[in-house]
Amino acid sequence: MYKVGIDLGGTNIVAGVVSEDYKIVAKAQCKTSVPRPEGEICDSMAQVALKAIEKAGITLDDVAHIGIGVPGAVNPKTRVVEYSANLFFHNWEISKMMEERIDKYVKIENDANAAAWGEFLAGSAKGVKNAICITLGTGVGGGIIINGQLYSGSNYAGAELGHMVIVKDGKECGCGRKGCWEAYASATGLINLTKETMLNEILDYSYIYKLCNGDINKVDGKTAFDAMRAGDPTGKQIVDTYISYLATGLINVINIFQPDILCIGGGISKEGETLLAPLRTLIEQERYTKHNAKQTVICAASLGNDAGIIGAAML
Repeated sequence: MYKVGIDLGGTNIVAGVVSEDYKIVAKAQCKTSVPRPEGEICDSMAQVALKAIEKAGITLDDVAHIGIGVPGAVNPKTRVVEYSANLFFHNWEISKMMEERIDKYVKIENDANAAAWGEFLAGSAKGVKNAICITLGTGVGGGIIINGQLYSGSNYAGAELGHMVIVKDGKECGCGRKGCWEAYASATGLINLTKETMLNEILDYSYIYKLCNGDINKVDGKTAFDAMRAGDPTGKQIVDTYISYLATGLINVINIFQPDILCIGGGISKEGETLLAPLRTLIEQERYTKHNAKQTVICAASLGNDAGIIGAAML
């Protein structure tokens, strides 16, 4: 039997048909286009799921169940999204609504937990007991695995690592708090930092402006990294600042959990060693366990954006 995993992100909805050996047979996707009503989001998820099933050359009868990774506080027991800051929903009966659209049992989990579970089953965290997976996307997601089990706290709202404060009274986060790690270390945070730097400096003729054709609205998560690689000092300044914010949160996470592996996923992780090498240097300088023989291994999530799909399907 196959299973369908859906990764519901703040930007895209991606569905995949997953085989029993954790391979994605087919995928389909569409834009999330938030904000919009819960029902419309469910309509889109149902459409991409059915499209992926069609592309896989199977029927709904070949599917055991559907799993969905959702950003926010997700209760897998009641199958209700209790709160999602980036999707602007609370007490969303997502499983019930999806089952009205597709006649299959629907499981749900926090999206970062689903990605962590995917990496634990088939990716960078395979074979270890304790792992943390961080996803850098619209927000900063965290998935915690302790002794081979997902940890989500007594109310299923644990592992919201993106909402620890790293700058007191800092930038306002989508959750309503100020100074959250997510406001600084997410892809959104990097884009905002890039735009702020461009607006606050006299950069009209700099390389970073050329990259976006002079249109600040075309800035994305790669813009500053591309500028840095081209030798642009402003790009390097932005990247260095961003990595310092990311490292601050990662050091906190490592000091608290001391996992065997900490893997980083999401779009920014595609920068590879350009991102990871300076991160490791900062972490090595400041982690509490700098004198211990065993240290946390820091690496990229090997499944990339597929981790959330595989993890959701295999909940």
